[in-house]
Amino acid sequence: MPDRRRADTLADRFEEQRPHLRAVAYRMLGSLAEAEDVVQDAWLRASRADTSSVENLGGWLTTIVARLCLDRLRTRASRREEPIDEALDAALPDPVVSSPDGIDPEQEALLADSIGLAMLVVLETLSPAERLAFVLHDTFGLPFEQIAPIVGRSTEATRQLASRGRRRVRGATSSMEVPLKRQWELVDAFLAASRDGNLAGLLEVLDPDVIARADVGPRPSAVGRSRVVRGVEAVTQQAMAFRHLAAGARKALVNGSPGVVVFANGRPYAVIGLAFGRSGITEMDFLVDPERLARLDLSAISALT
Repeated sequence: MPDRRRADTLADRFEEQRPHLRAVAYRMLGSLAEAEDVVQDAWLRASRADTSSVENLGGWLTTIVARLCLDRLRTRASRREEPIDEALDAALPDPVVSSPDGIDPEQEALLADSIGLAMLVVLETLSPAERLAFVLHDTFGLPFEQIAPIVGRSTEATRQLASRGRRRVRGATSSMEVPLKRQWELVDAFLAASRDGNLAGLLEVLDPDVIARADVGPRPSAVGRSRVVRGVEAVTQQAMAFRHLAAGARKALVNGSPGVVVFANGRPYAVIGLAFGRSGITEMDFLVDPERLARLDLSAISALT
């Protein structure tokens, strides 16, 4: 009976930590499904362990999740037999889509600290150890002394890992410098120009060095292959091709920032995450993979169509 009570108590305390653990795993992996799997694996490990001497259960569970995520990231890296072609590699992390009126309470922990899609894209370029050190320290405030054993480095070496990650993601936080009202104005202007086929209007809202990524998934697609397009002229041409779909576009929050969900024939066609700078829209991330779109919770936006 005492063992049963202890198990019940552990289960209750684990559930209290679950939102935090999902947030850690999501930032580490960029995949909602993998984050759920990791948290479940962490529970299986915790339920089999003797936790009687664990003083900080939250920290202990975070360490388990971090190690599991690091294993997955290293497995991903080892499977990449060929160098990444930055001109073609447009694999995007899973977006979290909310109503333009606000984030659902269940998503708040997942998106704490404005983990925008642009930042997740940059995190994908870090080494597994850099990503873990940066995420755990800069996002969740874990001390380097606690992170170092997870990555198998000294405290100072772990500090350097986080520093390298910090330099890489610095540009992904530029949207925070743009007032939210201005971001929504740019979204409205982009949609209006797209619907009208207004080339001059598109040029006004896009940054000269804008980057557009389109992730159509691994299978052949009617819109071609996954790709990255750079520069305002090239991106504008892509946006002009978007004109026939613009009527089905709905404003949304994508990872807490103004973005767009596009519907065609009543079905989700694309989720568009945006990043903003002083001169306009700086990044456009199009998730067009139908299989991944089908797994997303778009109920808050579907109700608006």
